[in-house]
This record gives sequence, C-alpha cells and structure tokens, in this order.
Amino acid sequence: MSIAFEPPGPGHWALDRSHLPLGCTPLIQGIMTESEPPAMRRLFRDLGAPLDTIDVGFVHGAMYTRVRPLLGADKPSARQPPRWLMWLGVRLHPEMRRRNRTAGVVQQEEPWKQVIADWHTTTKPQVEAANLALQDVDLPALDGAGLMGHLRDCYEHCVRNWDLHFWLHGYDLGPLGQYLFEASSWGIPATELLSLLEGASPSTTGPARECAAIRAMVAASGAEPTTLSELTAVSSDVALAVERYLRPRRWVLFSRYDLDGIAFGERSDLVFAAIMAGEERDTSAEVAARTAAVRARVPVADRARFDEVLRQARDAMDLRDDNGPTTAEWPAGLLRRALLEAGRRLQEGGHVADPALALEITPTELRATPLPEGLPAGAVLAERRAARSAQSRLDPPRTLGPAEPPPPEGLLPPAMNRLAGTTQLVLQHLGMDGAGHAHALAGAGIGAVSVRAVACVAVSPEDALDRIEPGQVLVVAATTPAYNLVLSLAGGVVTAEGGPMSHAAVLARELGIPAVIGARGALTEIPHGALIEVDPVAGEVRLVP
Repeated sequence: MSIAFEPPGPGHWALDRSHLPLGCTPLIQGIMTESEPPAMRRLFRDLGAPLDTIDVGFVHGAMYTRVRPLLGADKPSARQPPRWLMWLGVRLHPEMRRRNRTAGVVQQEEPWKQVIADWHTTTKPQVEAANLALQDVDLPALDGAGLMGHLRDCYEHCVRNWDLHFWLHGYDLGPLGQYLFEASSWGIPATELLSLLEGASPSTTGPARECAAIRAMVAASGAEPTTLSELTAVSSDVALAVERYLRPRRWVLFSRYDLDGIAFGERSDLVFAAIMAGEERDTSAEVAARTAAVRARVPVADRARFDEVLRQARDAMDLRDDNGPTTAEWPAGLLRRALLEAGRRLQEGGHVADPALALEITPTELRATPLPEGLPAGAVLAERRAARSAQSRLDPPRTLGPAEPPPPEGLLPPAMNRLAGTTQLVLQHLGMDGAGHAHALAGAGIGAVSVRAVACVAVSPEDALDRIEPGQVLVVAATTPAYNLVLSLAGGVVTAEGGPMSHAAVLARELGIPAVIGARGALTEIPHGALIEVDPVAGEVRLVP
C-alpha cells in the first residue's frame, strides 16, 4: 500500500532529516512543535526579519519545515501580485515598517556579541544548574505521583530549553550568515570561508582534551585497562577525573535528538573507547596560513571588515556547538531517564513487556495522567512503536506543497533584504532548503586529505556505533553535536543529510576527520563493509574496486 505524503499546512515544506530521524516519538514531536515556531517568531521579530517564523510539521513521522512569510502566509499563491503592489505593501504595512527599523538597528548594534558573552557568563551556567538539579533527583525514591510530576517537569524543561536553543541559533547563525553573506561579494567559496572557522569551538574539542588528560594519567600509572570499570579502578585520581568528565555528559543524548536515542552514560563501552581515543589537536598554524591566503584575495579596502566578520563568526562557533548538547540533548536525555524509570515500574507491574515502551506516550497523556499505571496499555504502546519502525523505513519526498516564489530582487528595503538573504544562505548551508547535489555520492567536502577505509553503514546511529571499528568511515543519515564524544573513533564521516554548516560538518572540521556531508545516496549506494574513498576536496565518495 502506497502512503501519501500531504503538506502539513499551506505553502512549501522541506524535509529536515539533519536534525530528527524518520519515525519521531510523539513526545519529541510535541517538544518541537511547542518550541521551535514560537522561538523563531520571537527571534525574527527581535532581528527585524521580514518573516513570521519557521513552521514545523510532521507527516508519517517525518519532520518538515517551512519558512513562514510575514504577510499572506496562509494563502500562498504561485503567482505573485504586481511588483508595484508588493513594493507598496512592504513599505506601508505597519509591521513591515517596524521590522525594517529593527533590522537597521540590529545591523548597527550587532546584538549577538552581547548574547554570546552572556552565554558564557550567565545563560549556560543557569541551564547547566537546572539540568543537574533534575539529574540529581533520586528517581527510585519517588512514589508514582512524584515520578509523573518529575516526568512533567522534565518535559516542560525540554520545551523551555529547546525554545532557548532555537532562539540562540539566531545569535550564533546570525554572525555566521553575515560572514558568508558579506564575503560572497569577494568571490570566495563558502567552503573556504568555513574552513577558516576550524579551531574556534572549544566545546567540540574539549571532551577530547579531557580524555587525553585521563589517558596520560593511566599511562603514567602503567595500567592497561580494557573496560570502564577497570579504568576507574586504576586510581582514585583517575576515578575522580572520569566522574568529572561524565557528570555533565552522562545523560546527554549523543546518537540522535529523539528520546529513543542513547545517552552517553548508557554505553560504558563507548565511554571507555572515547576516553582511550582522546587526543589534542593544534591546527592554529594551519588555520592562520589559510586565513592569510584568503585575506590576500579580499580587496584591500575591505580587509578590515573581513577581519571583523571573521572574528565574530569564530566567536559564534563555540555557542553554536555548545548550545545543542546543553539546551537540547541533555534535557532530552533527562526526560528519557525519567521515562525509562516509569517503564521499569510498568514492567514490574506487568503492564508492559519492555520498559522502553514508555517512550511512546504522547504529551497529552503525560500531562493528564496522575500515576504511571494510568498510561496506555502495553499493547497500545507496542503498536505505536511498530508504526514508528515502519515510518523509519519510508522514503519521504524532499519537499511537499507547491513552490513559493521568492520576492523579486530589490523589493525589500536594504536592511530587510540583507537579513532575508542571510537567512536563506544559512538554511542553504545547513542543508535545510530541500536542495541536494545531482550526484548521489556528492556533497560538501570537509578537510583537505582523502581517506580510504572500510565503510560502517547503518540506518540508525546506535547500530553504527555498535559496529564501528577504529579508523572506519562512519556512514549515517546525520549527526548531532554530541557526536564529538565518540566521533574520534572514526577515520572518516559520510552523511546523507546536512550541509557545510551542519553539525556533522563542524564536528569533522574541528576533529580533523575527512568528511562528505549531504551525499543523499550514502545509505543506499554504499554497502556496509565496502572499501570507499572519502575525497573532501572533490566533495565525493567513491567505491574502491
């Protein structure tokens, strides 16, 4: 039976597989729809963008997004009004006039500089403290009503922090988009511009540095541990260092954003492997040389501006990569933890056969149910899981709904036109515009050196991480920022989704791993176990006979 994919609303929708896998859990669908549209609406208003928000819709478990225009969003037309009428509407509509004034102020004041500074001094410490408060709750000590209350607290914590997550992206992607937008006039390819951001994200390379320090302690002791328990038994100092490393990461979802992903601390084997593979990299000299070469191609009169937009983009990189694990993947991991405790109790009471079936409940059920025993029966939850499993094997169309023609060039006032162009550029380089490369094994190349290695291909990240051997090429649909906890095991990376600014690209760039991002045929045309060549310079993956 064929399954029809209908647009979740008016307008043109693009499939987004770079963030959520197919067959999303009901709770994550709820968190996304409750957090991203209001956050983006507030962000666009704050920045003066001529856009309303980014709408989110789910069709058979697949996530679609639509950039919602400020005017006429619910009645899009394939034919645009006369240009003169659109020109007048932009300049006379009260909200468009307000947005234009705001856009001008934003471009003068560049508010992301303050937001980025606040992240390090105030915002991040507050989120981490709230995460730890929920993490430190003794779940087995809670009665049934207490556990359901804790579950609701975790869900609302996710909604609040995912809202913050999306809002913050305007202040990390803003400077990055500004950098690409302004530098495009100097004729420098985006791939070269983005390569100059390598080394600007301590939050990405931080775990590897911590792991390298633990490895050094182990080497100095002369011990040769083979498991995490053996590692922590080396000495009290090593055990304390491992606990410091794990405390803010134990319940971070690293394999995917959804609740059926795995939290880092649930896989002691991967924790051990990541620690023992940790190493420090210093590419500052290489990046400085590349920067000087690119700067020499910038017109002399524009070099000071190039220096400034590059500096702001580098400042934004750490927030971009720190944002996800702190505000999204850690809160979601805490919700998973509480759901599994509810599932364990349901299993003990004979209500479900598998504790993980608790992941199938809906936001309405979570909010309305006073005790775990009041949640849907195990058979109902099992049916939902089977339906999601079937959805994960679908091949949804990359776009839904009729194309919406962009406004003619020169229609918007200069300040708003710049913001609109920057936003479109960001979506394109994130791989969220629904476009793709003509060649199924071509994408955005990251790195300067090719690698030949065996491909570890998996439709789920968990499967890949079960099977990957050090040095193999990890081939998955997409990655999350928290993959930096284990990606050091891979010799190369290939993803089917994303673009040169996606998390997979950033991780590969920071960790020095050759990658091709957004090769749409990666999961279908690369056999598991095949010898492949990842050529980041050409942006291609080739099967080696």
